[in-house]
Amino acid sequence: MKIALAIAPHDAQPSAFVVFREPLRVGIAKAAQLGYDGVELALATSADVVPGDVLRLLGDHGMGLSAISTGRVFAEQKAWLTNPDPAERRRAVEILMGLVDLAASLGAPRVNIGRVRGMVHAGDTLETAEGRFAEGIGAVAARAVPHGINIVLEPVNRYEINFVNSVLPDGIGLVSRLGIPNVKLMPDVFHMNIEDASIARSLEAAGGMIGYVHLADSNRWAPGQGHTDFPAILGALRAVGYDDYVAVEILPYPSPDAAAEQAIRYLRALIPRAAD
Repeated sequence: MKIALAIAPHDAQPSAFVVFREPLRVGIAKAAQLGYDGVELALATSADVVPGDVLRLLGDHGMGLSAISTGRVFAEQKAWLTNPDPAERRRAVEILMGLVDLAASLGAPRVNIGRVRGMVHAGDTLETAEGRFAEGIGAVAARAVPHGINIVLEPVNRYEINFVNSVLPDGIGLVSRLGIPNVKLMPDVFHMNIEDASIARSLEAAGGMIGYVHLADSNRWAPGQGHTDFPAILGALRAVGYDDYVAVEILPYPSPDAAAEQAIRYLRALIPRAAD
């Protein structure tokens, strides 16, 4: 497994769940110096970055790009896939397709779908919300297929959204019903700590559906700063054959630099680099 750090450009709003929110030349350099293998970019639209500049920065620092995440599309663009307004649903799809195209130009293997999936709106049924989501995600996933990009669905806890909260049964059930080969699951152990009866057992149940993983401790601080059992989690991931990126998406406490350093120091003891 490789370890990535969630970062965003300096103009991201504070609501972005990232560690470094500063110019990408700074964030990527810091992540590399700390010993991360790559970064995850939290973007609001495809216009947030210049692809050539990002590729140059990644190359200069020997870093990978693990994913493009879309929490800012929900928080800043106010766009989501279950919106009752068809025009707003189309807008959400267009933004996400733009991020898929950007991912292709940057060589990113996945785009995440967290809160941008939307919610069950007042007066709607779960079936209605799922139908709207299925239509939108189907279009986005189709755009991603020629580029070999996976769309990874992140269950998010009930205090943030009311649609797809747990990995088991919510996420596994929805991905199974969709039956779209390049739509995978993206477990986030912070949300799982709230929603799943057993993080390890849910990961084992998800198995080959897992396409990406977010790591944060029980308090959303750096791994090692709460009570989450990361050796058991990593053991479950290895048991199902997951050997790709795990990304650190945590609160920047006690400071961004300290949080990023705490996370990599703790995780590197559990996930040594291949050359170490």
